[in-house]
Amino acid sequence: MRGRAAGDGWLAARGHPQRGLAVYVHLAKAGFRRQSQYKLAMFAGLFTNCVFGFVRAAVLIAAVRSAGEFGGYTEGSVAAYVWISQGLLGATQFMGPPLELVERVKNGDIAIDFLRPVDVQFAYLAADLGRAVCTFGPRVVPSVLVGMLTFGLTMPTTPAALALGTASVVLAVIISFLCLFAVTLIGFWVVETRGLRVLYQTCGTFLAGLFVPVHMFPDWLHAIAHATPFPSILQSPVDILSGRVGGSGAVAAVVVQLFWVLVIGALGRVLLTAGRHRLEVQGG
Repeated sequence: MRGRAAGDGWLAARGHPQRGLAVYVHLAKAGFRRQSQYKLAMFAGLFTNCVFGFVRAAVLIAAVRSAGEFGGYTEGSVAAYVWISQGLLGATQFMGPPLELVERVKNGDIAIDFLRPVDVQFAYLAADLGRAVCTFGPRVVPSVLVGMLTFGLTMPTTPAALALGTASVVLAVIISFLCLFAVTLIGFWVVETRGLRVLYQTCGTFLAGLFVPVHMFPDWLHAIAHATPFPSILQSPVDILSGRVGGSGAVAAVVVQLFWVLVIGALGRVLLTAGRHRLEVQGG
């Protein structure tokens, strides 16, 4: 069913009478429909989010109460950090399955993608944005609601803060996809990328601030984390949505996210071009 939905999206895009943005909107809708087929999996993800959310929230709130000053966090803001980050895991796909592109690069089927009248990077990005939007109803929103009902969260209420928070979440999803896309394309040069993906997942979730807020890192580790795109995938949108960062600080965080979109997007473009050349040479 998954392969059929994906294929239908590509075929519909190919036969679409328009080119440009409309094609990618159609692919995003196809990604949404494909993800919506996995209702039980999304419910299981929500249940897991809630279990780990209760554990993390209890530990960190206890730390705030005992320490008095905990990296600038209050009970409400640290609870928001926990539940928003738990909710965003599904959208950013940090702990999710590998991209469908992994097998297509490995078995050479990506050659078919190169023949299609759409840009490969933008096409897969559009489908992933559709997938991410589908996770908000069954995973992101319920996770935040559970946190509000059980722990009480500090959240921004002004339209400007909410708009910046929404933009930050969209950019976080894009950065996460572009990073996974780049890691996947290394498969043009190595036989198996599973080890690289595990390394990416392990280092990425830690440096993104999933287990401990990046603000709590020692100075040297804080500098290393911010030299990578990982905090922009999780810590930045959580900071803005929880109200920990606002005003010019929130704008600066979004600007950093835009920087990483351009950098990682360019890296993926270079790898895609080089991989296509290698595929053509190898295939004759």
